[in-house]
Amino acid sequence: MPEPTSRRTVLAAALATASAATVAASAAPAPAAPAGPVTAPHPAGGDTTGPLIDNRFWTTPADWRSGTAEGVRAVAGPRPGIAIDVPVGSADRTDPHTGTTARWEYASWTSPRHVTAAPATELVASWNADTPAGTWITVELSAGYPDGTDSPWYVMAHWAAGDGDIRRASVDGQGDGRTRVWTDTVAVDDPANGPRPTSYRLRVTLHRAPGSDRTPTVWRLGAMASDVPDRFTVPAAEHRVVRELSVPRYSQNTHIGQYPEYDNGGEAWCSPTSSQMVVEYWGRRPTARQLAWVDPAYADPQVCHAARATYDSQYEGCGNWSFNAAYAATYDGMNAVVTRLRSLTDLENLVGAGIPVITSQSFLEGELTGAGYGTAGHLMTVIGFTADGDVIANDPASPTNQAVRRVYRRREWETVWLRTRRRDATGGVVSGTGGVCYLYWPDEATPAQRRALADAGVGQEVRGGGRE
Repeated sequence: MPEPTSRRTVLAAALATASAATVAASAAPAPAAPAGPVTAPHPAGGDTTGPLIDNRFWTTPADWRSGTAEGVRAVAGPRPGIAIDVPVGSADRTDPHTGTTARWEYASWTSPRHVTAAPATELVASWNADTPAGTWITVELSAGYPDGTDSPWYVMAHWAAGDGDIRRASVDGQGDGRTRVWTDTVAVDDPANGPRPTSYRLRVTLHRAPGSDRTPTVWRLGAMASDVPDRFTVPAAEHRVVRELSVPRYSQNTHIGQYPEYDNGGEAWCSPTSSQMVVEYWGRRPTARQLAWVDPAYADPQVCHAARATYDSQYEGCGNWSFNAAYAATYDGMNAVVTRLRSLTDLENLVGAGIPVITSQSFLEGELTGAGYGTAGHLMTVIGFTADGDVIANDPASPTNQAVRRVYRRREWETVWLRTRRRDATGGVVSGTGGVCYLYWPDEATPAQRRALADAGVGQEVRGGGRE
């Protein structure tokens, strides 16, 4: 069933003001040369009316050296990253969700400016980090406009893997009249007429208790910039893959009414339930100690754990896209990002390589045959394709674990996932998610899996972006 709609509904309404003119608006003048270091944009080519999906993630030793470090040091090893070296200062912070005031030391790293392949309408950040007890991080994003000016530094997250030191949260009320933050997304206020970001920078601030030798470690930081043209439907992709992955099946609805402090289970838990299915597909699982807080009367306590570990205290729900990816990456050797895919072909390539994909979609009851519900925003996990090309999904909006496996008609599913415009129950025009997905993969991914990730614009090799 759908995730809470308070934020997603507002976002849909805000973006629904865009029209087909957004396609023409994307042919904006070239941006002024930004100040500071610049990373080259991914090459664009082909049909310029196709979707822009531009991923840039900093992960390598060279990446970390390319940024501006203030009090952080490089961490070597199989997962190069950054950690606190000598804090540059300390400050008191009152957690708005607990009222607790504490002093924290801090250090920071700022990325070079990344110039996108074309002006974007949305930006979504991702990070993979370890935050031992007594540590946490702040992730910020500043969008660059075509006139050479920048947005303020938007706080995308105050984040920790646990909730013993701070409450993990996004920050409401941020905007500059051109862009604004909607929980996990920086979105353009007026895609048809307003300026669109042509670059961005990211900043991560690492915090720890004063005098401690503990430190967060960040080994992935980046964002997906996108501009998907207005479309109620999409071209049909040729069917190429027949495969079904063996992914654990969990129902969100077996948890209805559980843990009101984490949004009460049921329809609110589609995202963490999907995340947990894929985490376990890759052989990772929370420990008995991590699950000790869960009521032993509850089935599948790991789903309760995932909900707690993705809960956004500002959003008051578990549907923050970036928080779900960050949760998956808390497991040893796991990597995770939020991105968009251009077509069902990209998704088939990933599944064909053995990578399940968590997808976000919205639809009316009846638009997806066999679903039995309608939703303003819902996550499910694509695990395969039938011989006829239909989509095999682990849909957590099912009454039992056994009922989670569903087969959806290919053309219907392709449309509800990739479209950016749809009709609601009253006939009004609202937004679709335009191919949003979570991609999780382990360090031990096979060469074929790495190629599929690279073709999708993520993975060890930063490639892709541009337009179809």
